Amino acid sequence: MKLPLIGLLALSAVAGACATTNTGRTAQPVPALAPATFNPAAPLTSAQRRWVDSTLASLSLRDRVGQMVMVWVLGDYTSNGDSSFAEVRRWIEQDRVGGVSMSLGTPIEVAAKLNSMQRISRVPLIASADLEPGLGRLEGGVFSHYLMDAGSATVFPTNMGIAATGRDEDAYDVARAIRQEARAVGIQIDFAPVVDVNNNPNNPVINTRSFGEDPQRVARLASLFVRGLEETGTVATAKHFPGHGDTDVDSHVGLPIVGANMARLDSVELVPFRAAIDAGAGLVMTAHIALPAVEGDSTTPATLAPKIITGLLRDSLGFRGVAITDAMTMEGVGKGYTTEQSSVLAIQAGADILLKPSDPTRAIDAVVAAVDRGDISPARIDSAARHVLELKARVGLAVNRYADLEGLRDVVGSPAHRALAADIAQRAITLLRDRDTLVPLRGERALIVQYAPATELKAGRVFGPTMRAALPGARVVKISPSTGREQLDSLAAQARAVDRVIVAAYVRRIEGEGRFAMPQPIAAWIDSLARQSTGPKVAVVAFGNPYLLRQFPSVGTYAVTYGVSDDLERAAARALLGTAPITGRAPISLPGYFTLGDGLARSAATSQR
Repeated sequence: MKLPLIGLLALSAVAGACATTNTGRTAQPVPALAPATFNPAAPLTSAQRRWVDSTLASLSLRDRVGQMVMVWVLGDYTSNGDSSFAEVRRWIEQDRVGGVSMSLGTPIEVAAKLNSMQRISRVPLIASADLEPGLGRLEGGVFSHYLMDAGSATVFPTNMGIAATGRDEDAYDVARAIRQEARAVGIQIDFAPVVDVNNNPNNPVINTRSFGEDPQRVARLASLFVRGLEETGTVATAKHFPGHGDTDVDSHVGLPIVGANMARLDSVELVPFRAAIDAGAGLVMTAHIALPAVEGDSTTPATLAPKIITGLLRDSLGFRGVAITDAMTMEGVGKGYTTEQSSVLAIQAGADILLKPSDPTRAIDAVVAAVDRGDISPARIDSAARHVLELKARVGLAVNRYADLEGLRDVVGSPAHRALAADIAQRAITLLRDRDTLVPLRGERALIVQYAPATELKAGRVFGPTMRAALPGARVVKISPSTGREQLDSLAAQARAVDRVIVAAYVRRIEGEGRFAMPQPIAAWIDSLARQSTGPKVAVVAFGNPYLLRQFPSVGTYAVTYGVSDDLERAAARALLGTAPITGRAPISLPGYFTLGDGLARSAATSQR
C-alpha cells in the first residue's frame, strides 16, 4: 500500500560483522544491536501483560473487532467541528477503532491531530504511516504560485537508491532517522520496509520501492532496516507478503497473478520475509495478489487466502506478530467482493488488522455478524485483538499516548537527518552508460530539456538552475506529456545549434495511475536525437524509474537517481558536472541494457573545470 505521508541472513550474519556488497567492496561493520523491543517472540513484561489482560476483558465483542480496524486519516488541519473530523470522531468514539493511518500534512499538524484523536479514544490508538524512504510523506504541500514548501520531514532516497550506494549500513542509518522522526510526531508503526524482490522491469507499483532484484541482498538490507526502526522505538512492517515484485499489474487497479512455484518462492520471494521476521518485524502486510501455487486458483487475493496467511506466513515461516492487510479499498481485493465479504474473509484467512476498509462501520458490523452466526469463532477475534493490544503495550501507549509538539522540532527534519539524506543521494547516483565519455560535462553549449507531468510541481527547480549556472549559454526548456510534435520539432532545430542535449526525465511510479513510462512520442523524439550522427550528443538522467533506457536505446549517456527530490536533483547535477564523484551501482538489471552491479565510476573533477 502507498498512502501519502513523510517521506535473510540471520541477524548474526550481519550484526558486528563485515558485509560484502554486490559491488565487491567491503562495507563497514554494522554496530552490534540491542534486542528489538518489538520482536513478537519476546515476552511482555508483567505490567504489559496486566494492561493487555485488563483492557481485553473490558471490551465487548464489537469493541474487540473495532481494535482490529485501522482507518485512514488526513493530516491536514481541520476544526473540531469540521465534517471530515466528525466522521473520524465517530469511528473512534462509536466504532472504537484500534488505530489510524496518517497521510499528508505538516509534521506539527499530523502530531497535533493525532493528539486530538488520542484524547477522545477510550483505548490508546496505535498510529501508522507509509514512511518508505524518499517519499517525504510529511510534506504539507506546495504553495504553487511561489513553489514554496509548507514544511516537511526529511526526504530520504528510495530503497533502490539506498541499495545503489553499496553501503549496507545506509539502510540501518536511514531507518534509525525515520524511527526518530516517526515517534516524534506520534507514529508508532512504519509501513516499511518493502521487502519485495523487484525482478520484473514491468512492475508498475513496486519498482524503486524495492531494494533490488538480488534476494540475499534485499534480505540483508531489510534486516538492517527492521533493526534500525525497532531498536528503540518504531514497529517495522515487512510488505507485501508473499511477494509483489514479479508482477506487471498494479494491485491498486487489478489483481496481479504471481506464477511462481513453491521452489521459486522459497528461493526468491520468501527469502527477505524470513529475514525480516528473524530480525523482529512486528507486522507483516499481505499483498493483494493471486498465488495459484499456494492457494490453488488465480482469483483469490492472498489477503483473503487462509493457505497464505495462516498456512504459509504463520505455520511455515513461524510469524508470531501482527498480520495486517494492505488497504482494503484497493481493487486487487475489492473487485468481486463487498466490504462485508472481504472483511470477513480476511479475518477468516488470518489477518489481525483490516487496513482502510471503505466503510469501517460496515466492516465491523459484518465481522460481528459472522461471529454471531458461527462463521468466525470468538477465539479468533480474541487472538487478533490481543495481538493488537500487545503491540500497543510494546510501544508504550499504555504509559504515554501523546506527542510532544515542542520537542518534535528538535528531531523532525533535523540538520543531521537532512545531511544523511543528501549524502546517500549523492552516493546513489549511478552512471550506466557513457559511450562518448561526456561525463563530466564541461563548458559546452547545452540544451537542457526537463520532462515532467504537470503534477510534478517541483521537478527541475534545482537541477535546471544548477546546470545552467555551470554551463555558460545553456538553455533550459520544459516539456510535458501534452507537448506536441510541432514543439518537439522546434526543439530539435534548436538542438542542432548546441553540443549537448541533457534530458532530465521525471518519471516515477504513481499508484493506480500506471505512469512509470514516458509517452512513446516523446521517448521516440529523444531516441531520434541520439541517433543522429552529426547532431548533439544526448545524455538522459532518469529521475524515478531506472528502467527508462529501453524507451530510447540509442542514447549514449544514461544516469539514474532512483527517485525524485531536491537532494537527488542536486546530486545528479554535481555528478554530471564532475563536482562530486560517481560511485553508484545498479541493484537491478535490464536485459540487453545493463546488469546487476553495473555502474561507471567517475572521480570528482573540480580541478579540471
